[in-house]
Amino acid sequence: MRVADAGAAPGVARHEVRRVEGAREARADDDLLAVEEPLLIELAHDRDGGRVTDSVAVTMRTPGHDVELALGFLWAEGILADADELLRAPEALDANTVRVTLRTGVPVDLRRLERHFHTTSSCGVCGKTSLEALAAARPIALPAAHPIVDATTIHALPDALRAAQDVFASTGGLHAAALFTPDGRLRCVREDVGRHNAVDKLVGRLLLDGALPMHDGVLLVSGRASFELVHKALAAGIPVLAAVGAPSSLAVETARAYDATLVGFVRQQRFNVYAGAARIRTE
Repeated sequence: MRVADAGAAPGVARHEVRRVEGAREARADDDLLAVEEPLLIELAHDRDGGRVTDSVAVTMRTPGHDVELALGFLWAEGILADADELLRAPEALDANTVRVTLRTGVPVDLRRLERHFHTTSSCGVCGKTSLEALAAARPIALPAAHPIVDATTIHALPDALRAAQDVFASTGGLHAAALFTPDGRLRCVREDVGRHNAVDKLVGRLLLDGALPMHDGVLLVSGRASFELVHKALAAGIPVLAAVGAPSSLAVETARAYDATLVGFVRQQRFNVYAGAARIRTE
């Protein structure tokens, strides 16, 4: 049973549970969980001499910062090139729908939203298709060997992220994406049940602030670093991506192809550099 919890952080719901310790009789209690609900992203734009509204994506997310999520998603997919292409501020039509309205004359190629899924992650064709789709979405040019980030700064990022995670502190059930300056100052953090959604929310915020591309940023994500996260970081112009967990092989291949810096297993004063080591300063 889910009940409202006026004292909880946004994106948190209270549920009844039965707690078991050892072989003792289960006792009734309440638990705080991260909310997961669908978000429909609509795009209003020109087509065939008229105005149409298309449903372009549905993502399971934690409610909150939904407008940023929609904008970040459209930016990463190459549908939205600049905040000036918006006719008006995106609208939250209801609790689970956001509509983004483009100005008249803005070209839209919805074929960019087509995804190709394969049953095996080791498929060479899959990797080639993914890289080609990334290159087609938008031009990517990162600054060479910039910024330079001290290893001690990388070590400190997970603790700084954890301290800023409001909903995780309540539920323990959310991923997070945080943007830092090269010297480790926190710029922005977003949380979500999906790590890709957390990055979209953060990128959407940067778009609204006129801060894209972000060539002077360090992005830290909880969990592992997938191709999808490298894709989103590259689309935002972020040259350094660090992850608490492991990267995938395609994530490493993509980072190397675009001369990005990819760091994994950032924990316990250790990390591995999988690509772009020139941006990491060690003693």
